[in-house]
This record gives sequence, C-alpha cells and structure tokens, in this order.
Amino acid sequence: MLSHFALLTRHRIIFRSTRPLSWRGTLRHPLTVLIIFHETFHQSYYSDDRYDNAAIPDRLVGMMDALRDEGRYEVRSPEAASRADLMRGHSEAHIDSVAAKPQLFAMASLAAGAALLGADLAIRGEPSLACVRPPGHHASRSSAWGHCTFSNVALALLRLRDLGLITSATVVDFDLHTGDGTQDVLKGWPQAQVLNPYGDTATEYLSVLEQQLQHAPQVDVLAVSAGFDAYKHDLGGKLDTEDYFSIGRLLQAHAIRLGHQRRFAVLEGGYYLPDLGKNALAFCRGFE
Repeated sequence: MLSHFALLTRHRIIFRSTRPLSWRGTLRHPLTVLIIFHETFHQSYYSDDRYDNAAIPDRLVGMMDALRDEGRYEVRSPEAASRADLMRGHSEAHIDSVAAKPQLFAMASLAAGAALLGADLAIRGEPSLACVRPPGHHASRSSAWGHCTFSNVALALLRLRDLGLITSATVVDFDLHTGDGTQDVLKGWPQAQVLNPYGDTATEYLSVLEQQLQHAPQVDVLAVSAGFDAYKHDLGGKLDTEDYFSIGRLLQAHAIRLGHQRRFAVLEGGYYLPDLGKNALAFCRGFE
C-alpha cells in the first residue's frame, strides 16, 4: 500500500503536469479555511528596522488578493491580545520593552490576537490561516529576534490550556528557520511539542514531515507556524508552490487522524512577494 506521502507525490506529479494551480476540481474537503486578517496588517510603519523583511510595504497585499480572489474563504477580523494574554508566555520586562514602542506594541498585540482567534476557531472545528505581521516564532519568553515580537502560536496554545480547553498540542513549523521562540515559551509544558521538518530537497522535506507526523502523539489541537521562505525563489530555494499544497494536505490528514480535526495556522516568514499569494493559496487548498 502506498504511504500518504507517496500518494501526495503521485498527485504532485499529475498536478504539475496536467492541471494549473487555479484548477478547483477534486481533493476538496467539507471544511473551508477561514482567513484571519485585519486591514491594519497592511501598514508597515510599526517597525523602524530597515532590515525587517516582515515589515516590507505591501507584503500582505498579494497574499490577501489571492485568497480573496479564490472566492471561497471568509475573512474574520481579530482583536488585539490583552496584556493578560501576553503575560501567559512573556516576561513583564519583555512586554514593557515592546510597549515602549506604541506602534510596534499595537501591531504585535493584534498579531497575537489573530492567533488567539485562530485557536478559538480550531476548538470549534474550524481551520484557519491568520495572515499577520509581525511574526512570532523567534519570540522567546524574555526577548525576540528575527523580525518577531510576541510568540503568537505559543500564546494561543497557552490560552487554550489555561482555559481548560486542551491539555496537549503539536506545533508544526514549516518556516525555513527553527521556531526557537515557540520552543522556549512552551518548554515548561511537556505535553506540547514543536516539529521543525528539514530536508535538502522538496521530496526529502515532505518525507521528513510525513515521518514526524506519523510518530507524533495524540494531542488536542494541531497548530502550524506557516513560513513560506523555503520557497525556491526565497531564502530557502527548495520548495515549489505545489509543495505547499502537499504540506497543507499532510497536516489536514494528520488532523483527521487525530479524530477531532482541530487545526489552525499563523503566518511566519515568506518574502518573495510575487509568489507569496499563490503559495499561501496552495497551502490553504491542502489544509482545508
């Protein structure tokens, strides 16, 4: 019997050779991904770092255009995370240091709030992708680097745990870079694990991800740090658009195997703007 990855690979070849990415035929799932977005995320004024790739003007324009043009994805607007929500995963000193920059604090709190909304939707069985900035997987309990500010995904999971809605979680981080901040914030929670797949080629990468998911424990929710910077024209130079569909489909299949289908994703990296939209769309088609 073919493994799920082998079936995906077979589909990937057919998909590449006979169907354009805009095809909306088979491999649909009854659950449609909800998009979490606030118009404020289009603003880039929040960062004064000229090397901050996440704050590039218009970074999310192509992504939101592609998702809206699909015509199937409802957009939900988040509210900013409260200070109490931020305190679940960050030291008071770190929060205060961010609050000293009001524009950054407002944007980062809104990004964290988008992750909180995604987690709430997941508990109700509704998958989502939060299109946010600044990202969060390099934000640890007491500091942050790599264009990140607050640990968005980790904060969302800690809130679910503290509300008694979950006791365990898996985070899959398919960004090019390790989610060291997520690992740091969740390190005191043994029932939460962070998976960072690696591979020198797309085929190897997808195979590693499949193996990691096969060995992942039964958990109450699946969270995803969705980074698109391993793309062939981005920093990683490895994955193609259809590979993001395959990643989404592997994660969707894993959520089904968990028995509850609770899953949500939050944007991390991804800086090749001409194709960021179609890559996010491919992921959503697989994730739904």
